[in-house]
Amino acid sequence: MENKKPIYLTKKGFDELKQELDDLVNVKRPANIIAIKEARALGDLSENADYDAARDEQAQIEGRIQKIEKMLENAEIIEETAKDAVGIGSTVQIKYVDEDDEDDTDEYMIVGSQEADPFMSKISNESPIAKALLNKKVGDIVTVDSPNGSYKIEITEIK
Repeated sequence: MENKKPIYLTKKGFDELKQELDDLVNVKRPANIIAIKEARALGDLSENADYDAARDEQAQIEGRIQKIEKMLENAEIIEETAKDAVGIGSTVQIKYVDEDDEDDTDEYMIVGSQEADPFMSKISNESPIAKALLNKKVGDIVTVDSPNGSYKIEITEIK
């Protein structure tokens, strides 16, 4: 039996993947099949750009369907965590300890790697900062070992 690594997803992330899968299977796949049939009807397939494009799109759709199905199969829904310690699914407000600026704070939601989106302040549980924060409490000062060197942060709030 394979030891599969769980894919951590929030309930919202899980639902979004299910919605995307539904759209791929019930909308995009059937539309692509029609596009392939129409392109095939145009004749000579060796120089048929429409046919080639439809086949490429088919490969992308099928690949994405397989990827989402595997993710959902191995998904572990992140439950709402207690607010006393940082866990996957927590939103954490931090302050950089060595910075002179008192207002130098950031807020991150710790999510599974599939949902990570730094532009939306969602960081992977496998990132250096999340690894340092997990299971810590408000007021704790932790050292983050990043590729650019170590630095200290203080947990100011857990939501």
